[in-house]
Amino acid sequence: MHKILTPREKEVFGLLIENYSTKEMAEQMGISDKTVRNHISNVMLKLGVKGRAQAVVELLRLGELKL
Repeated sequence: MHKILTPREKEVFGLLIENYSTKEMAEQMGISDKTVRNHISNVMLKLGVKGRAQAVVELLRLGELKL
């Protein structure tokens, strides 16, 4: 099975499930808030979902993320 997420997207969603805010993720990763939001939007588009929570659920279901 090929991976859906890029390493950077995986990092963003790993921080997201640890309850980091967009701003905190940006600071942690050394990128802009907008870049964090772009990564999240790209993943939601890939998965065909409408929100971050839905994306997390789908990524867990697909085995892309672990809690």
